[in-house]
Amino acid sequence: MASGSGTKNLDFRRKWDKDEYEKLAEKRLNEEREKKDGKPVQPVKRELLRHRDYKVDLESKLGKTIVITKTTPQSEMGGYYCNVCDCVVKDSINFLDHINGKKHQRNLGMSMRVERSTLDQVKKRFEVNKKKMEEKQKDYDFEERMKELREEEEKAKAYKKEKQKEKKRRAEEDLTFEEDDEMAAVMGFSGFGSTKKSY
Repeated sequence: MASGSGTKNLDFRRKWDKDEYEKLAEKRLNEEREKKDGKPVQPVKRELLRHRDYKVDLESKLGKTIVITKTTPQSEMGGYYCNVCDCVVKDSINFLDHINGKKHQRNLGMSMRVERSTLDQVKKRFEVNKKKMEEKQKDYDFEERMKELREEEEKAKAYKKEKQKEKKRRAEEDLTFEEDDEMAAVMGFSGFGSTKKSY
């Protein structure tokens, strides 16, 4: 049956219209030439990356219960809201990744490039850090030494008290043991057939 029927073009393959694609390519080339001939687009000047002068608030909403409805603004929905990028991030790690990322920095008007430090700046930074370390060391030495001395005194006192208690307990045991022997002898209970001799 199928072989006897009239043959139409049964080729299901897609045919590319070469003329159409040639026109599109030519149009794109013309646009690129116009851009080159015309004034080049000025890149946006962005300032260098700098550190934040504020602390990121990750804990203000911690442990709070909020009722969210359809009319609740996005900034008050669950998660961390970035008012610069107008987006909500669901957890703190992703929020930190977002505010340190390219998109957020670009919206703040900064590039991801850092200012190159000069030799003088590095020397000053080393001096400042050295002074901080020395101050911490001084504070630590004095405070730590006082703390250690107090702990040693407490340990010595506790040891003396324990030794006195032990001595007292031994003396009481000896007394009660001797009293028991004397009492047993008076009542005639001494010995009871034991071969062990007491000295």
